[in-house]
Formats: sequence, structure tokens, C-alpha cells
Amino acid sequence: MSFKSSLIRFVIKLTPNALIIWGANIIMKGIAELTQFNFDLDARKVYVQTRLYGEEHTIEVTLEDFAVFNDGESYRFIIHHANSDRLWLNNILAKFTGKAWKIPTLPLFAAQLELVAEVFSAKPAVLEKIH
Repeated sequence: MSFKSSLIRFVIKLTPNALIIWGANIIMKGIAELTQFNFDLDARKVYVQTRLYGEEHTIEVTLEDFAVFNDGESYRFIIHHANSDRLWLNNILAKFTGKAWKIPTLPLFAAQLELVAEVFSAKPAVLEKIH
């Protein structure tokens, strides 16, 4: 693991969830309000609770076992498990989970994409589950 990716992983772990919620709520003003957020890079798990603008109830989403990797030809993104407390959202998430989605190649951002793949690198067991 390179120094850059180690530093990024370190910063991700130290970033307070409250800061992420604050920043996200500025960006999503008028669309949704992020009420809870937890990102565990080591466990490969993201938990988000949000309230859509004008709605009373929150929506919870959990993403697990995700990675960015290079398959030799291109970079790909995969999420193995995703669920929500809404049936309709579970149906949407089921369309995206377990598939390695190709990340479009942009030569200008090749170095950054390589760094992202290193930060979110897949463990061999994760890659074995690809459909």
C-alpha cells in the first residue's frame, strides 16, 4: 500500500461523522437531510439514514462488502450487499448488487482512479463473489 493511500485511509477514519453530515446537508439542501452516517472502511460497510425533503419518515440504507478494482482492462466498482428499510429501494438495490460495474476511463483522471482503487481495494474473497 502506498503512502498516499495509507494517508487517505487514515484521514477517512479520523473524519468525524458529524462533519460529513454537515457537509452533505449543505449540498443536499432542499432535496434531503442526512440524519445519520457511519462509514467503516475496514469492515467495508456504510450506513446512511436520510429524510427526503417534505417527507416525515427517514430511509435507512446499508451497503456492505464494496470495492474498486482493476480487472486488467478497466476499473470496476462492486457492492455485494445492500439493503434498505423500504421494499421499493431494496428492489432497486438488488439490480446493482453483485455486479462489477465498469468505471468509465478518463485519461485525465487515471492516477486518481488508481489511487481510489488502492484505497478501496478488494480482498480476494470479495472478487470471487463477482457475477
